[in-house]
Amino acid sequence: MKRRTVLRTAGAVAAVAAAGAGFLLLDGGAKPVGTGGGKLPPATTTVVRTDLTQSKTVDGRLDFAQRRAVKSAVEGTVTVAAAEGRTVRRGQALYELNDKPVTLLYGPVPMFREMRAGDRGSDVLQLERNLRDLGYGSKLYVDVRYDKDTEAAVKQWQKSLNREPTGRVGRGEVVFQPGPVKVLAADAALADQVGPDTSVLTIGSTKPVVRARLDQTDGALTSKGTRVEVTLPSGRKANGRVEGTVRPETTEAASGQGAGGAQDGITVEVVLDGGAGAASGEDAKASASVRFVSESRAGVLAVPVEAVVALRGEKGGYGLQVVEGGKSRMIRVETGMTADGRIEVSGSLLREGMRVGMAKS
Repeated sequence: MKRRTVLRTAGAVAAVAAAGAGFLLLDGGAKPVGTGGGKLPPATTTVVRTDLTQSKTVDGRLDFAQRRAVKSAVEGTVTVAAAEGRTVRRGQALYELNDKPVTLLYGPVPMFREMRAGDRGSDVLQLERNLRDLGYGSKLYVDVRYDKDTEAAVKQWQKSLNREPTGRVGRGEVVFQPGPVKVLAADAALADQVGPDTSVLTIGSTKPVVRARLDQTDGALTSKGTRVEVTLPSGRKANGRVEGTVRPETTEAASGQGAGGAQDGITVEVVLDGGAGAASGEDAKASASVRFVSESRAGVLAVPVEAVVALRGEKGGYGLQVVEGGKSRMIRVETGMTADGRIEVSGSLLREGMRVGMAKS
């Protein structure tokens, strides 16, 4: 994966400035450190007021948040495979096993047991909420108890699915997920034999994200909320923010990289502003460009890095060779952040629009 970095440190100016004119420090404070009659520089540039932004740009790939595999809770034969690219909502089938639908229901608690009359628990509570929202059981009181009203509502729901109305909900009949899901891959084909160790399909949320890999040294850029600018495969730009990091094994299928490559850096998940339609119509197999912004300074005075001169003498520091009326003088400046070849400079003698010397390009 190609990486393009535009981060620099202020200390880098020392090496560049060493090639410039070495003016001796004649006075401290804000006074000029060299005046009049100096040799004019081979080239000049202008002190400008601008915004500086430190950033790093890497390649990324479109995906959907919370990518995860769905395994069959029981053994069986896939009679209708999952449809890739489809959005599945509450009450709809993810796939069919043994000619019966495996239904998506909403809730944070996974299906860990068969539910029947007499059971109590948070899984019963979320089942009843789904039955109510799907329109089954007008007399159903939603609580943690699986009672006769729950059983009656389940039978009514099972009849609508062409299932035997047992009043019990088996482990292989439903899959609980936090909300609607996007089918990202059909891992089991028609007539495949599946079981608890078999991935039937890979799903994600309906929220588009971009996954990008950063170097281990870029830990500061992986913080939740870091702002990014994404150039999508079509060339369209979209803003977003870092949602967090993801484990390498969750991204191998999406990135096309093996387990060895997954350990080379930190993979972050970027949520795009604009919701589900932010990446509509984009080619999910093409690369996107992700620009991470680590720091920015608005409305500062700046010059090319090559214009800054390292001052010799007891106080050292940095200066700029100001050119005015056919003469030059050196003034002391303080340096700040650098970005895109420019460096922030400040000082009481410094003004926007000044011409200052620099090496000839």
